[in-house]
Amino acid sequence: MLKEFKEFALRGNVLDLAVGVIIGAAFGKIVTSLVNDIIMPLIGLLLAGIDFKDLSFTVGKATVLYGSFIQTIVDFLIVAFSIFLFVRFFNRFKRKEEEKVEEEMAVLSKEEEILTEIRDLLKAEAVKERS
Repeated sequence: MLKEFKEFALRGNVLDLAVGVIIGAAFGKIVTSLVNDIIMPLIGLLLAGIDFKDLSFTVGKATVLYGSFIQTIVDFLIVAFSIFLFVRFFNRFKRKEEEKVEEEMAVLSKEEEILTEIRDLLKAEAVKERS
């Protein structure tokens, strides 16, 4: 059982996932700070000095903090847009790498060129014989 756990824990995908989660958590903190400390105060200034953290209303004994909800939505949108840009950049880079590999594969070796010529000659002879 210990051997199986070691194989599972040290598998490349698990390690990549762990690194992704850690970096994602750190990135989330950065974006949260960006939204809470920079973007929302500026938006508040544009909207006559409104502080979104204080926006709330009371229903009975319950207080609904809709300002925090708005900040969380802005936070999500920034994270989603950042991830979109990263994935777009990564896919563009990956596409270029695939094109480079395809170009390298498109160049025939000397043996492949000779075999292609032989194939073409055999096809031409077969067409002549049918005629």
